[in-house]
Amino acid sequence: MSSNAAPIRPALALAAFAAAALVVMTGAAEAQQYPPGFGPQPVLPAPERSLIPTVNVAPVARWAANGAPVAAAGFSVRAYARDLDHPRWVYVLPNGDVLVVESNAPPKPEDDKGIKGKIMKSQMKKAGAVTQSANRITLLRGIDANGVAKTRSVFLKNLHSPFGVALVGQDLYVANTDAVVKFPYQEGQTEITAAPVKVMDLPGGPLNHHWTKNIIASPDGKYLYATVGSNSNVGENGMDKEEGRAAIWQLDLATNKARLFATGLRNPNGMAWQPQSKALWTVVNERDELGNDLVPDYLTSVKEGGFYGWPYSYFGQNVDARVKPPRPELVATAIAPDYALGGHTASLGLAFYEGQLFPERYRNGAFIGQHGSWNRKPHSGYKVVFVPFANGQPSGPPQDFLAGFLNRDGKAQGRPVGVAVDKGGALLVADDVGNIIWRVTPKGN
Repeated sequence: MSSNAAPIRPALALAAFAAAALVVMTGAAEAQQYPPGFGPQPVLPAPERSLIPTVNVAPVARWAANGAPVAAAGFSVRAYARDLDHPRWVYVLPNGDVLVVESNAPPKPEDDKGIKGKIMKSQMKKAGAVTQSANRITLLRGIDANGVAKTRSVFLKNLHSPFGVALVGQDLYVANTDAVVKFPYQEGQTEITAAPVKVMDLPGGPLNHHWTKNIIASPDGKYLYATVGSNSNVGENGMDKEEGRAAIWQLDLATNKARLFATGLRNPNGMAWQPQSKALWTVVNERDELGNDLVPDYLTSVKEGGFYGWPYSYFGQNVDARVKPPRPELVATAIAPDYALGGHTASLGLAFYEGQLFPERYRNGAFIGQHGSWNRKPHSGYKVVFVPFANGQPSGPPQDFLAGFLNRDGKAQGRPVGVAVDKGGALLVADDVGNIIWRVTPKGN
């Protein structure tokens, strides 16, 4: 040490040590407040491989006549509409009408081949997921004194495994499993009979592993964004079968030209614009067969041109050794997601809260519909969770907002999928096993 160095004062040294310790303790406390597998920096376990993958499907035991999920403290939940046919998605029109997409997978002859395919089909049937697709959109209007929709009508029919919906001006766009189509729309109409006009092809075909295709319009109405899930777990069907998949596409509505906006997203579903940052966010279902807690599904902002790892790596640059040949040059560019949502929760729905009905602490935060696991012991998901946001970023651990979809015997009374905020500020939840749209409000509303 130089002879010119200032002497260290014990009091200052002690204060510096205490401050450093406080930072470490605060960081540890912040890390500990997140459940395992959740949050911005989840601890990832080592991969687990087994000859026989875990299969743990929750069998269906639909809601009793007076049954309902359990809402967070201070909230109540009612059935806004019952006796639907596998409602997967909800979309609220500017006049307050609610569109319910009643849909299921199209025939997938290639996906069902082999022993694994047959086992999967039988397990999905057990879970209530194998029903013929209704291929329609139902319109719900108004609300009566009992919290039920006043009127109900078939709005669109003869679709092809539809999922996402977006209104831009007087054009209503619907994402079928193999194409985006549009219809003319006039405010207040209860039925559309016009023929669809195709505006964009989407990857489909006989091998159509992730069939749900979602869409969202940019706030200025210039672009449409479309999610396309992968055609496999980790590319085992060949990367030639993944052309245009595991991605979010951007469609220029003025020119009908489409381009890849972000890639390496195994199965993106819900999309929404974060109110503070104005950025596009999505929820993504990650890969299977690496253990109970690997790989966490996630919520992330979507960066233009970004690569998110699939299939070569996960949660940033954690290499998946199953994928051959490896692509280290791609892995080096992989972006880590913003927020883990737990292993195998099947997070599908996403809505940011911009209403006035809920308490202030919910403003700008994310509601996420977790459809629930089929390959984890114990089960995960089967709930709607809330992730608080501050300054455009997640700011705390997830909170259970609507739970109780699994009964005490581990049977599924329902499974939440799409979520949306209605014109009155209530949260709508599509329950595709219960065949119900739930409406959640503060008690007394």
